[in-house]
Amino acid sequence: MDKVQIIIQVVGGIGLFLLGMIVMTDGLRALAGNAIRSVLMRFTKSPVTGALTGAASTAVLQSSSLTTVAAVGFVGAELITFPDALGIIFGANIGTTFKGWIIVMLGFKLSLSSVFLPLVFLGAVLRLFTKGRLSILGYTIAGFGLIFVGIAFMQQSMLEMHDFISFENLPADTLSGRLLLVLIGVAFTAITQSSSAGVVAALTALFAGLINFNQAAALVIGMDIGTTTTAVLATIGGSVGAKRTGFSHVIYNLLTGMGALFLITPYTRVWEYLAPGELINNAEIALVGFHTFFNTLGVIIILPFTNHFARFMQRLVPDKPSPYIENLDYALFEDADLALNVVQSAIKNESLALFGHVNAILGNGWTGKKVDLNELQSALNDTHSFVDHINIKAEEGAKWERLVNINHTLDHLQRLHERCEEDEDRAVTARYTTELAGECRLLTTAIKEIIVDIENNNWSHAHEIADSAGSAIHKKVKPFRADVMSRVASGELDVGRGTSNLEAIRWLRRVSRHVTRITQHTQASLLAAGE
Repeated sequence: MDKVQIIIQVVGGIGLFLLGMIVMTDGLRALAGNAIRSVLMRFTKSPVTGALTGAASTAVLQSSSLTTVAAVGFVGAELITFPDALGIIFGANIGTTFKGWIIVMLGFKLSLSSVFLPLVFLGAVLRLFTKGRLSILGYTIAGFGLIFVGIAFMQQSMLEMHDFISFENLPADTLSGRLLLVLIGVAFTAITQSSSAGVVAALTALFAGLINFNQAAALVIGMDIGTTTTAVLATIGGSVGAKRTGFSHVIYNLLTGMGALFLITPYTRVWEYLAPGELINNAEIALVGFHTFFNTLGVIIILPFTNHFARFMQRLVPDKPSPYIENLDYALFEDADLALNVVQSAIKNESLALFGHVNAILGNGWTGKKVDLNELQSALNDTHSFVDHINIKAEEGAKWERLVNINHTLDHLQRLHERCEEDEDRAVTARYTTELAGECRLLTTAIKEIIVDIENNNWSHAHEIADSAGSAIHKKVKPFRADVMSRVASGELDVGRGTSNLEAIRWLRRVSRHVTRITQHTQASLLAAGE
């Protein structure tokens, strides 16, 4: 067999392994993914419990990337705290080593490759001829079988590579050589998006005698670091909390990898001291043991300092001030008028954002733009919290009246936000319902003018426009309802579509009412301030 054929077989073996991993992981995710996510949220109460659930979920799902990305998502959605999510990430590194033990014991020590082809067939039959969870189980079994078929393929090919690969062609077993092998491991995992494929390739090369234990260990360290690329990709466009979680994975794995690099020599010496000659005879087990050892040791060392690590990450990835509330400053509480002024500024920014979002989901892209509703919700919560700390008494007259109107405004902003977040389907229905085209156009045109007025601080005129549009839409509701009921009764419209149309016009009426109240109460608060 020539070099090209051998390389093609090795690459094909890696491809079969990756395909098996994808199929098996998808199957496991379908079988247990939602349950695992629930367990992660339910039992992650501290960094320690986070580490335990992270390790267990990764061992079950066979994917540290899935666990890490889930942790990033949980923090982004504010379902768990950032320090607790760190525990999940630390534990995922331990859980991912479980796969290595399965592979080395079944694929190398027991040599059950002849059993796995029938498993692929069995899994395919279950997938094709059954339904529900049994079908998904078949999919998972087929993936599991493919993993070991790919390993057997790689083993067979790498045993024939002695003729043109030798230790001299690889980096020497020095510190600089090990660093180069670490970089190769990082690159391999970044390309394949699977540290497992890299670990298997290293195990197979070690089994074939192409590399020695120290070189294989350096490669595995690099592959461990390379898994962080998925977490980094998951932070793109995410919240500050999500970015901190993703980059924590990178920094933690870098620190663990650096420590592991200096543990290679002591680890091999301990093996030789306790069991002379056994490191060579059981190199694959020793390698998986090393992978588990340095990851477990890293978690044991870092867990007591999780809060310190979290504070370090918070300094490294600081909170980005929200564009809506960048002027809110708790130092202003000593002057109630100044505090109310900055709240008024925040309300203006939040109103412009929400009104523009309404126009966008109603299809008016020229005057509207969708915003990040999670970020806006966070800004509204912070504005509410700020207002709660402003100390004004009822007897203070105009200031009290201003504060009351601001609270009314914030309440309607929150409710309008809920309409946008939960009822967007109703906006889409209104947008595409011919009978509501006039009302949609009326509302979006009014909002367009209101936005211009707010930008020019002309809240009085903005309220007049909002009130006029809201009244017109309100008057349309009763005759529209009568028309829909008549068309449903005649069979021209089915019940489901009729219900959707009624919900759509109610959505338009509620939105127009919130816009009217926001402009009304803001105008009143400004009048109370003498503006």
